[in-house]
Amino acid sequence: MQRAKNLTNYRDVNENPCNMCMPMGGILAFKGLEESMVIIHGSQGCATYMRRHMAEHFNEPVDVASSSLNEKGTIYGGEKNLKQGLDNIIKAYQPGLIGILTTCLAETIGEDIDRISQEYLKEKGYRDLPIVTVNSPGYGGTHAEGYWFTLKRIVSQLARKTEKHSKVNVIVPNISPADIREIKRILNLFQMDYTLLPDFSDIMDRPYQRPYSKMAEGGTRLSAIESMGGALATIQLGFTVEEGMSPGKYLETEFGVALYNLPLPMGVENTDLFMDVLQKLSDTALPTSLEQERGRLLDCMIDSHKYNALGRSVIFGEPENIYGVVKICLENGIYPVVVATGSKNPKLIQLLEKLLANSPIRCTVLAETDFTTIREKSRGKANIAIGSSDGRFLTEREGIPLVRYGFPIHDRTGGQRLLSVGYAGTTQFLDRITNTLLEYKHKHYRKTMVQMFYKEE
Repeated sequence: MQRAKNLTNYRDVNENPCNMCMPMGGILAFKGLEESMVIIHGSQGCATYMRRHMAEHFNEPVDVASSSLNEKGTIYGGEKNLKQGLDNIIKAYQPGLIGILTTCLAETIGEDIDRISQEYLKEKGYRDLPIVTVNSPGYGGTHAEGYWFTLKRIVSQLARKTEKHSKVNVIVPNISPADIREIKRILNLFQMDYTLLPDFSDIMDRPYQRPYSKMAEGGTRLSAIESMGGALATIQLGFTVEEGMSPGKYLETEFGVALYNLPLPMGVENTDLFMDVLQKLSDTALPTSLEQERGRLLDCMIDSHKYNALGRSVIFGEPENIYGVVKICLENGIYPVVVATGSKNPKLIQLLEKLLANSPIRCTVLAETDFTTIREKSRGKANIAIGSSDGRFLTEREGIPLVRYGFPIHDRTGGQRLLSVGYAGTTQFLDRITNTLLEYKHKHYRKTMVQMFYKEE
């Protein structure tokens, strides 16, 4: 397996990076909390860029406030702007929690958002309004790191030492609302009492409602987060997450909550691991409906294996998601030729090296990379790409068909409804991959036959 540790060894700058900025992921994490509102401490442009990305992916209105730092605030400090922004949020939304995320600008001038937020609460006399602060400059990491770091900050600032109880904490990565609903359905089949964090399944994919409500119903209850320290165990679907950004590890270290750090349940083996832990914690056998769904997945694999044998994939996106996709591909004979992420994640690289060690096809693993590099490494080797809409240039310029998965999906509708986890989700995901390979084959088989049997001397 060929490995590219650092893009700077290959190119001096990133062109069209395979990631977005850190506060983008932080917004997603906050959107999964009950009655929460987010303010970006930085320029208005940053907040607008992030709102647009999320609104186009989820096809929902996304409210994100901004402190609107300008030249004056950059020179003299943005404390006044931030406090005015907090006033406006409370007046317009009456939130139950406010999240403050910083941008490159606020971090570069050294804004102390912890001090500012505490002074604000004291000045206004707010005793029951939690404000969670997150230092999230764009240069501090990708949106994937921003997501996990924000979750850790939420847990570390809200969780309290409580009496032990029977609830199980379930912490999920950045997956679709449909995937979150599927995980909740599985937990309910095991009749488990759980706290799922974050839960934006009804917020970022809300039912049509009139009159329109600024604050959508749903999300993880703040009282449930406070009691996470007394839980029976934590299931964190964050196999690739470094310990320093792991909310599950924090709960284990600070409160002694047993941690089961698992991969995203995509594919047979990874989903089996998830089910095994649920059976252990619930002391319940695998429900019949899930056993049947597993059987249908195996039948799906039997149906599609003959089409997948010639599949050669390029997989890109957030670390946790691409690990699950690689697992599905390897289980079904679709060998990866390029696996890429914009994140700097040594743990992911180690896991992928182990996972791909027995692959008969040479695979290039790219970290901190961009789409120019991904295109160059995929050219002439891959016949299917799996990842977000940002990979559409692989189709437009290299002729590699793209199966859209992950975040963001801008050039298709329904990204928030794509189901890919669990036995049922894996079945649907595998069908999408196989049908894309079949379409590619039917469009190119004549050209392929000519190249095979009538090669020029």
